Amino acid sequence: MFSAQVAGPPAHIATKDASEYADLLRRAFDVEFSVVDGLTGDLLYAPEGQPQQDWSVRAELCREVARRGRAEFIDEEEPLVVLALPLGESDGVAPVAVGTFVSREVLPDEDLGAAARLLELPPEEVAAWASRQKPWAPEMLRRVADMVLARLDDDRRIDELVHEARSLSEHLSSTYEEISLLYRLTQNLKLSQSDEQLGQAALEWLDEVVAAEGFALFLASDPRQEEAHTHRARPEDVLLTFGRCPVGRDEFKQMVDRLGLKPTDRPFVANRQVTRTDTWPCPEIRQLAIVPLAEGENLFGWLAAVNHSDGGEFGTVEASLLGSIGTILGIHSGNIDLYQQQTEMFAGIVRALTSAIDAKDEYTRGHSDRVAQVSVRLASELGCDERTMNRIYLAGLLHDIGKIGIDDSVLRKPGGLTDEEYEHIKGHVSIGHRILIDLKKMDDVLPVVLHHHESWDGSGYPGHLPSEAIPRSARIVAVADAFDAMSSDRPYRKGMADEKIDAIFRDGAGKQWDPEVVAALFRARDDLRKIIRRERIDLDADLKKFTG
Repeated sequence: MFSAQVAGPPAHIATKDASEYADLLRRAFDVEFSVVDGLTGDLLYAPEGQPQQDWSVRAELCREVARRGRAEFIDEEEPLVVLALPLGESDGVAPVAVGTFVSREVLPDEDLGAAARLLELPPEEVAAWASRQKPWAPEMLRRVADMVLARLDDDRRIDELVHEARSLSEHLSSTYEEISLLYRLTQNLKLSQSDEQLGQAALEWLDEVVAAEGFALFLASDPRQEEAHTHRARPEDVLLTFGRCPVGRDEFKQMVDRLGLKPTDRPFVANRQVTRTDTWPCPEIRQLAIVPLAEGENLFGWLAAVNHSDGGEFGTVEASLLGSIGTILGIHSGNIDLYQQQTEMFAGIVRALTSAIDAKDEYTRGHSDRVAQVSVRLASELGCDERTMNRIYLAGLLHDIGKIGIDDSVLRKPGGLTDEEYEHIKGHVSIGHRILIDLKKMDDVLPVVLHHHESWDGSGYPGHLPSEAIPRSARIVAVADAFDAMSSDRPYRKGMADEKIDAIFRDGAGKQWDPEVVAALFRARDDLRKIIRRERIDLDADLKKFTG
């Protein structure tokens, strides 16, 4: 037996039926889990299709897992491992989920006697069961368990917020404005809303329900700003205020530091019995209620109400309301941070793929960048919305990604291609489709990658799609692709003269290309010439614009 720390469980999670836990874990691991009470050792749920051990023996192990508060492997007998995950304690029950996994492929004639003894089953039943299981490497189990427990921790935080909102509603049932504030705030939680925009609105709404002279929202800069591709875009601290706030940004930060406030602290309230003392750092502040904007250990800033407007004192009602808003704003900031991380990772993937295309064929370096820019200009001329233009930009960058799989001798051949070589190079559209198909954010790009060599008259490839059956984005990129190919220099020829290019497009409109897109090309001709003649475009800047 061996043990590996996976992740600490939530201290408390919303009450669930044992089968609900098992269902959640089945979706995560694709394996059935039993659920045991980590306090009593009682079996709470036993699914079909999973070997059933002697729980009188396993009960003590499960109680120990619940006591330690971390997920562990509680048994190992090649090729099997048994994983136990503590799910927290609620209503006098501490459920522990237990699942048996195959850690590698089972050989046809492998001796499973030891595994059979572990499961207390005949070897043939163990072999039949193991053959139906997907192998899980223990390290991968550890990572997925980490994610599952994090998900349960999110459930806990949501449950606490709901509970806090309900308690607040009970205390303030006669004050509609306070409940309305929380509602308005949650309704504005969207990634298109920056933390500064939402924070400023929160300060204004707080003024309607809390008797304070002023409100302040301190948003901290990212200490990782010096690192490349940092997530948070805020280079310095920001202090947002509403009403009369007697301190500025630097004074506010010094006050927080001198008070020793931490992101994990509960709301801090100071009234006259505290602020009259000689050690109080801000004499201008007579009353203060302040809460962190945090998500876990990530601190994003502080929210404060300053100086009671009626000469009274701040208490638990104000602190609770500020705490709820601070939690919501902290989660919102965390979501923005996570979204920016994902956006930067996606942009990095696109950068890498585009660089791979350039590295494959130095003679067409910059082609994908130019096609992307020309495609966006054509889409704009055709009245496409911003979302469509974003998709077309990425599609233009990656339309030729399949050329990574084309033989260099064919791709770089200076002269004409044989029929066999032409058939080989036509395969780049299918190769590109396969490369990108598993990237979810590429769903809108795939039709362009696959169909940008279709022709309006149905003679193109790979699907021989005619006219309107060709995705519109693919029709746009097809014109941009041909325009750059004809305009750019190649090792075996100079770029064509504008007059010749124009003649080719006029002749091909309605045959090879969508006539509407060709007409847009002629209307935007001057802009397109500038794009083609520019040096390589700043890809990093454009990716931030089109993937942010």
